[in-house]
Parts: sequence; C-alpha cells; structure tokens
Amino acid sequence: MKKLFGLFIAMIMIVSCFAALADDPIVLTYAEVNPIEDKTVVGNVALDFKAKLEELSGGQIQVDLQGSGVLGSEAQVLAGVLSQDGTVDIVRISAFALNQYGCTKSVFLSLPYVFTSEDHYWNFVHSDLAKEFLAEPTEKGMPLKGLAYGEEGFRHFFFKKEVHEIADLKDMKIRVSDDPIMQGLVKGLGANPTTVSFGELYTALQSGVVDAAEQPSGNYLSNSFQEVAPYLLKDGHTLGTIELIATQTGLNKLNEEQIGWVQEAADYAMIKCQENVVRLQEEAEATLIEKGATIIEVEDKTPWVEACKQVITDNTKGLEADLEAILALQ
Repeated sequence: MKKLFGLFIAMIMIVSCFAALADDPIVLTYAEVNPIEDKTVVGNVALDFKAKLEELSGGQIQVDLQGSGVLGSEAQVLAGVLSQDGTVDIVRISAFALNQYGCTKSVFLSLPYVFTSEDHYWNFVHSDLAKEFLAEPTEKGMPLKGLAYGEEGFRHFFFKKEVHEIADLKDMKIRVSDDPIMQGLVKGLGANPTTVSFGELYTALQSGVVDAAEQPSGNYLSNSFQEVAPYLLKDGHTLGTIELIATQTGLNKLNEEQIGWVQEAADYAMIKCQENVVRLQEEAEATLIEKGATIIEVEDKTPWVEACKQVITDNTKGLEADLEAILALQ
C-alpha cells in the first residue's frame, strides 16, 4: 500500500512538472543597437511592441529586450539572422539594411531627399507599395518576415567643429554605415566616407578617427554624441526609416495564433511611432540645447539636393517606376 501511495505521489509530481513546463512562457529576444528608453523613437518602438505582445498573449509570450548593441551591431545581428543562428527573434533594423542582401526595393528607403516630410513617408507606409516592399525578403527565400515600417526622424550630420554649408565638409572623415548609397552620398558632398561600427563611434569621434557622423536627433542624444561632436547640422539628408522583422527561428517557436499577435503588436508599435516621432524629435533637440549642443538649420537645401542627384540616378536604374510611385505619394 505504501508503495502504491509513493507511486501515486511520484506521478502527481511528474504531471505537475510537465504542467509547469507547459505554462512556461515563450521568450522572444528583441535586438536594438541603441539604448532602449522611452525618450527615443526606437526605444519606444521596443517598449510598445513588448507591452502589446505580452498583453495580447496573456503572458504566453514574453519579450526580452536587449538594447545598446549588446547582441552586436546591426550588421552583425542581421548576418546572424540570415545564418539562422537563433540568437535573435525580433530585430529593429534600418529599413534599407536588406538592400545589400538583394532586396532591391529597400534601396528607396535610404535615398537622400526622396521623402520630403514625415507625412510623405507615412503615406508610403500605409500604401500597398509598402506591403510589397515588406514582403520582398520572404519572397526571395530569406529566413525572416518583415512585420512593419516606421521611422525615427530625419537624419542629420553632426560634427566636432561648427559647419554651415557643403563647402565646410570638404575632405572631412564622416562615419556612415557600410552602405553604397550612404557612401555615395558623403562622396557627393565632398567628404570621405569612413566605416566605423556604431558601438565604437563615440570613441572614434573622441579620438579624431572621424570628424563627423549622422543620426536622427534622438539617437544623437541617447548615445551622448553631443559630448564629443557638439554641432548638429539639420540637413535632413534622409529619413531614418526603420523596419521590424521576425526571424524564421523565432517564428518557428510560435503557432499561427501567436504569429498573429506578433504582427498585431508590430502594427501597434508603428502606429504609436507615427503618433510620437515628431514630438520626440522636438523634445530631444530641446534637451540637446540644454546640454550645450549647437543646432544649425540648413535654410536652403537646394545645393544639398543637387549634390545627391547622381546617387539617386545610379541606384534606381530599372526601378524608375517605383521611384515615381513613391514621389507621387507626397
């Protein structure tokens, strides 16, 4: 009798263990190269996505936010996604990052002076054209799914010394990503494009390895770049378009209903992004001034636009119809 009772207790314990395992939430790792804080656009995207997905799933899914590039640079994380190393499940990338992997349509999301305003960009985001762009990686067989587009404000150059016009950029070493469009943009402005990983940018500016870089104002502030490069030139050369993607290894953890929650959470985060992006930029610039940064407005962008025309022409050959469709959404 005692043996039967002991066996009964053991069975209950085993069943309880399996039940506990069944109740364990699915954890999705979210990678962000910038600090995750509610004062920045990308920080809010991460926080809004996490809150909404955990709410929709009733705790079935938890989002582990990994910010400040602790999982690697954007390029490193994306390379890991494509190799299916399983490190990351959700990642916020620059929307043009997939261009170097054969997603030709994403080229438009880094072209200078194509989007004339935030409203112009959001007209694109809510169009069927944007849905086509989001679907391109999956159609090309990449192990990821584009979830939603957003933006983090216009990107501006910032410098160690005061700059007012294109002529001031001559022969400067300007840090840009390893992207042919950004490299061509800087060359067109008469400067020298220099590739430095984002995580090393503060030190590179501090030591003089580079003279300048470019980011949206919120990222400029959140990474404290004003401490080593205190002059922000508001040229607005490109819009900081962003994309949320889910990796195939992450999606494989989920059933169909749960994947639907991920998509809904991404859509929600991007709606909040649209609502908050202008306000957050304005707040960041006010804080920058308080911290001693000098913000310089570019009153006439005509010469800047002219300097970039060749970059646009070189990178849209055969894609002119798509470019015209984007321009028509102004």
